[in-house]
Amino acid sequence: MKKWTFAVLTMALVLLLAACGNSSSTSNTAATGSTDTGTTETAAEPVTLKVGASPNPHAQILEHIKPALEAEGVNLEIVEFTDYILPNTQLNEKELDANFFQHQPYLDDQNSKQGTDLVGVAKVHVEPFGAYSKKITSIDELQDGATVAIPNDPTNGGRALLLLEKQGLIKLKADAGITATVGDIEENSKNLEFIEIEAAALPRQLDEVDLALINTNYALEAGLVPTEDALFIEDADSPYANLLVTRQDNKDSDAIKKLVAALTSDDTKKFIEDEYKGSIVPAF
Repeated sequence: MKKWTFAVLTMALVLLLAACGNSSSTSNTAATGSTDTGTTETAAEPVTLKVGASPNPHAQILEHIKPALEAEGVNLEIVEFTDYILPNTQLNEKELDANFFQHQPYLDDQNSKQGTDLVGVAKVHVEPFGAYSKKITSIDELQDGATVAIPNDPTNGGRALLLLEKQGLIKLKADAGITATVGDIEENSKNLEFIEIEAAALPRQLDEVDLALINTNYALEAGLVPTEDALFIEDADSPYANLLVTRQDNKDSDAIKKLVAALTSDDTKKFIEDEYKGSIVPAF
């Protein structure tokens, strides 16, 4: 009798342990989403990218790609700036995840001056630099002693001077390069008077000067049409492509890679071509 009772108790204990084991297995499967036929992954939480940009065309281009990024799980937050300093400062201080407003020569200059290590991760478009005037309709009308306004930051100022040299209005020192300054002018046959002004303020000076060299984004904001209103303009193969810029610590993140893909997609290329009609040229 005792042997029979012991056997029953032993069998009951085995069944109880087996049941506990099955329950544990079922619980783990539910927690991990695993089944006999494969693994079900939980959808990743949306990621927010905070990107600084000039209003036009940079912010407009970013607005265009927002739906595509949202479908990829990236919420794009656009912060508009009207100057060229704060976007890099805030990016370096991690208040932004990226910015979109500058070309490589300007980025190199700012990294050197500010001791930063920001990096361009994609060339998006070229904004051909142009010369504008409300007083003359042809460069041949530019008089001796005329006033010419150029940007006061080194790279855009040098870019303006190189464009003036290409038009035969001045001649620069052979080694002046892209950071040329007014002090590098060797020949000035028309005795042009140069005024250096913050880039964003140049359109407002058109009533005061004879000629102004203006970045396309600021020209567009002022209602100017570069392909129609500029007296002369850079060629479409200008090396000053506008970049998406970020930091070394996040340049390889999945969210930044998705942003790069959206900015350099066929859809974005078509948008730039259709929207700006040659005033802005895709660089990819």
